[in-house]
Amino acid sequence: MLVAVVGPSGAGKDTLMGLARARLAGDARFRFVQRAITRPAEAGGEAHRALDVAAFEAERAAGRFALWWGAHGLFYGIPRDIEADLAARRVVVANLSRGVLAEAAARYRLRVLMVTAPAAVLAARLAARGRESAEDIARRLAREAVAPAGLDVVTVVNDATPEEGAAQVEAALRACL
Repeated sequence: MLVAVVGPSGAGKDTLMGLARARLAGDARFRFVQRAITRPAEAGGEAHRALDVAAFEAERAAGRFALWWGAHGLFYGIPRDIEADLAARRVVVANLSRGVLAEAAARYRLRVLMVTAPAAVLAARLAARGRESAEDIARRLAREAVAPAGLDVVTVVNDATPEEGAAQVEAALRACL
């Protein structure tokens, strides 16, 4: 099963996925996917495979991505080799855009893991990052974080400690087995 991790900026997706990955380390039934992103590795954020636009386009044209999309001026891709993991009945966990969920559901057995938090918590986390203006934060918060209708969605509300959120994520992932 492909587990698509989605949610608004500031919800703590990367933090919870990192903790869940550590909790499930050594369990070969799970694979946490590293995305390819047209963002320099030193730019911060999640650990990703950094590609320039030309390299990304070459990989896309060669069919090396199972899913890909553009957002916020960047391109993102999930490697095609997840299909071998899915065929082997592993749980493949990937941070996806809500914009590719319908495509993912049409091609793979999909569960959506929606990580969210109350608006005040999201705003505080985004402000603490110091990467966006107050206006940018307000725009991000105004976007509704919903998955397309008809999908299998599990919601984790990440409004307590990271460890508590990670325990919820781990339980949701184990339920996929």
